[in-house]
Amino acid sequence: MAQYKLVKFTLNGKEVEKMVDVRASLTDMLRNDYRMTSVKKGCEVGECGACNVLIDGECFNSCIYLAVWAEGKNIRTLEGLMSEDGELSDIQQAFIDEAAVQCGFCTPGVIMSAVEILESGRDYTDDELRKLLSGHLCRCTGYENILRAVRKTLDRRLGKVNV
Repeated sequence: MAQYKLVKFTLNGKEVEKMVDVRASLTDMLRNDYRMTSVKKGCEVGECGACNVLIDGECFNSCIYLAVWAEGKNIRTLEGLMSEDGELSDIQQAFIDEAAVQCGFCTPGVIMSAVEILESGRDYTDDELRKLLSGHLCRCTGYENILRAVRKTLDRRLGKVNV
């Protein structure tokens, strides 16, 4: 017999609440109940990074994070990065500018990892960036364009290059 619990949290800046099965993953709740289709179902065991979301500013694999754990949390998905008028965030635009996408399935999760990196306010070496982005299983690309997009955005945010 399934048990349900009311979960209240902030999703992309909006207060929401949902009655969820206590066994449901955050991925399932975000996709099925809130239509956050950027949260992809890849491996469903926390290995590929396609389901990454930010929870209170930290990147998590939402497939292994229970929906009930979202209680009181601030959750951001790729859909929450765009401005009110539909303008892309700087990291989203950098991915386009640097052709940092292939099939696109893993791109939302990679971008969410990049957001965590960018919001740290720290500078990183390219080797550190490679390690921080290593939690993604993508067989379409060599990651060089992704690294360039993150580096470009990081440098701009830190004032190291002209915009």
